[in-house]
Order: sequence, then C-alpha cells, then structure tokens
Amino acid sequence: MEKLKCLALVGGGALVGAVSTLFLLKLRPRKIESQCGKKATKLNEATAKCWIDSGNGNCGTGGLNLLSDEIVSEQLTRNIQFFGLDSQQKVTASYIVIIGLGGVGSHAASMLLRSGVGKLLLVDFDQVSLSSLNRHAVATRADVGIPKAECLKKHFSSIFPECQIDAKVLLYDVSSEEEILSGNPDFVLDCIDNIDTKVALLAACVRRGLKVLSATGAGARADPTRIRVADLRESTNDPLSRAVRHRLRKDYGIEGGIPVVFSLEKPKAKLLPFRGPSGEEDNPSDYQIVPGFRVRIIPVLGTIPAIFGQVMASYVVTQLAGLHVQTEPVVNLDVDHYQMLLQRLMEHEESLYGTAMEVEVDVEEVRYVVKELWHGRSARELSAKDVGRGMWRSVNELMLVRLKAQYQLFEQWWKYIHSYCMGSGEGSIHFKFNSSKISRVTVDVILGLPLLLCDVIFSLKADEHERRTLDDIKEKEPEIFSHVTSVLKRAEQDFGL
Repeated sequence: MEKLKCLALVGGGALVGAVSTLFLLKLRPRKIESQCGKKATKLNEATAKCWIDSGNGNCGTGGLNLLSDEIVSEQLTRNIQFFGLDSQQKVTASYIVIIGLGGVGSHAASMLLRSGVGKLLLVDFDQVSLSSLNRHAVATRADVGIPKAECLKKHFSSIFPECQIDAKVLLYDVSSEEEILSGNPDFVLDCIDNIDTKVALLAACVRRGLKVLSATGAGARADPTRIRVADLRESTNDPLSRAVRHRLRKDYGIEGGIPVVFSLEKPKAKLLPFRGPSGEEDNPSDYQIVPGFRVRIIPVLGTIPAIFGQVMASYVVTQLAGLHVQTEPVVNLDVDHYQMLLQRLMEHEESLYGTAMEVEVDVEEVRYVVKELWHGRSARELSAKDVGRGMWRSVNELMLVRLKAQYQLFEQWWKYIHSYCMGSGEGSIHFKFNSSKISRVTVDVILGLPLLLCDVIFSLKADEHERRTLDDIKEKEPEIFSHVTSVLKRAEQDFGL
C-alpha cells in the first residue's frame, strides 16, 4: 500500500512538472516575440523621426546601434564571427536599393536582409504569378496576384523586423529616377530583365556616382559552376550583356566599370513562340502591357536565378564589410595557349643563355601566372580590353620572360624593363614570381608590357632613367605601381614566400 502511495506521489509530481515545463516553453516565445515587437516599434518610430528630420530618408541604422540588441546580435552572430563586429556594423548601417524582385532580385534581397542590412528599398511594378513560384525566394500561392514588392515586405518583416523596409510598386524610368535613387544608397542592385530599363538605370547610377551591381540573363541555363562576377565588358556568351554593352557605349559613352553577375554557359533554350488566346502564334507586341517589356517566355530552371541572387548578395555584403574577395578571372584560354607561352619562354631562354635548364615551371604554373595573377592581360592593362576571341588574339602577343632577382632588390626590375624594351623587338614581356617549384626564397617577378608601350613610356634618356627609383615610379605612375605590387603581393602570399 505504501509503495502505491509513493508511486502515485512520484507520478503526480512528474505530471505537474511536465505541465509546468510545457507552460514555460509556450510562454517564452511569446515574451521574445513581444520584446521583438516592442523593439521593432521603437526602431520604426526612431527611423520615422529621422526620415522627417533628414528629408531624404537615408538615416541608416548605425546611430541606432542595432547590434547592441541581444536578439539582433544573436541572429547575426555567425556574420559577426565571420566579418568581425566593426565590419558587420557597416553592413547593418547600410542602405541598399533592389530594382526587380523576380527570381534573381527576391533571392538577393532575402539574403541581404538575413545578412543584417539595416535599410532596404524594394522596387518592382509587377505582381506575383503562379508560374513564378518555381524561382521566387519567399512567395507562396496565397501571394499570387499581390505586388512583388509588398509580398517581400510582408515576409521580410517576420524575418528581421528591425530592418527598415520600403516597398514601391513602381516601374523604373526617367520620371521615377529621383524617387528611387535619391537618399545616397550604398549599393543599387539591377535585377531587371528589360534592356531599355536596365540601360537607363545603369547609366543613371554611373552619372550619380552610385555603386551598382547588375544581373544579366539567368534564364535557359543549368550549370551553376559557370556563374561569374566581372566587369560588364568581360561578360561573354550572354545575349543580354552584349545588348546592354552596345547600348551603353552607343547612347552614353560608357565602356565598362560596371560589375555584373553573368554565366559563361551558352543558353540551353530560346524564347518560346507566343500564342494568343486562340492558341495560334500571334504578334507578342500586341499584348504588351508595358511597352518594351518581353511578353514571350524564356524557360527558366529555378535554381539558377536563385544562385544569381545569392552571388549578388554575397558580393554586396563583402564589399560593405570591407572584405576583399578575389573573384575568378574570366580568361577564355585552354591548355594549348599555356603550352605555347611555356614553349616561348624556353625558346627565349635558349636564345639568351644557350640553355633553358633554369626554367623550372610547368604548364600548370604558367596557367596560374597568366590566368590567376595577370588575368590573361599585360600588367599595363588595368582593366580588360580584349575578351572572347579578342583575348585569344592578344595572347599571341604575350611572352613570359624569367627575370632572376632577389626580392630585396625589387627596385632593379624597372631598370631591367627599360633596357629590355629599348633593346629588343620581341612582343610583350611578363615577369614571374617563381620559387623553383615554389620552394626557393629567390623569386622571379612577372610583369607584362607590350613593346609599343615600352617605346612610349620609356622614352627618357638613358642617364635620366638610371637615376629613377621605385619611389619615382610610385609618384609618377601610381596606378601601375599599385596594380603591379598588389599582384606580386598576392603571388608572394599564395606561394608562402
């Protein structure tokens, strides 16, 4: 009998404990939700006051010190660990404008929000459609028919309520430029798939001096490994990029200087034929709601625009945080080109020294030097001039030359270049960081200089040139100096010298 009483007491105590635990677990989320709501309300009130006082809405969130909030800090703890507190604060204090909120833009905006960006302006004139759910970041069937901008704002408010989000159901054009681009945003993301609108936006950003990142065609592609970030002039194999480059150059005189996310993959499919209500092929322009916007449909594998958006968000966040990321260069060369450059190097050594025994590099090391360090260009080219077939032609004018030099005597390379350029008729030269299979402290410096440029640049008298030092180069040609030394520093780090 006593045992039964004991068991009953133990069972009753366990039941009371379980009920109490469940009650506390249910109560805790409500308290957290209540705290989040109160803090978000205070944040929005402070932001609204800042909006009124500043007149342009660019209040940022740095003054509000969001990261001092326990919940926000915990939510962004992995980013803080990755970037450091000061760098994450820059991200949290930033203001980003995203124009175009489809498959690419919605994913870019979503990850910028999750990365802690403090202020977002979401712009799109279109509505969520049922067929767009295969690639949209947050939209559900319940969202079909509502504006994409409002859809994102609704979902985002439950993910990071401290972020100040403004949604504009608006088409970007000349009349809306001021409304959308004012407020000095830290970055503008162009996720528009219409050429006229895209060109106008990019030109406006260049004119206003705003940082902009543009997405090119993500449709009809399937290979995520071919997605790159590079200057617009380097974006090959993309019809949208070609059209945008042509229009920017023709209408605005803009040659490049705009980073873009694009795919090296050739499109796997074409625009589908447009069929009217009768089911017969019809003229798509007769059904355009907005002039100039595509009516015909391009097949889209939903994962690719999502990856485009993730790449855009990653690029912007690292830029805001001040983390330099060395993107893979776009160099359309194959092993035969690298083999040719190696062969030229060996032939050059034999002609100068009677032997090529000291050329202790292989094709893979040549590939690293040409592609990773110098991006298939002369070191005098601070940006790409030749892409696609043009790069294939230009590599025929390049040549690798091994320059024996101690790293401590780095200043001597400039004098050597002068004597080489003035006394040789051979194409271009490269110097290379080489440590004999990456093991010696002695290095070979690699620098590419077309002969024509040598003749122009090194037109000083010999005695004047003898007196030049590295400080002279740094003062008179700071861009070249900075470019070359940064590349050599990277090679030194990569080789552990």
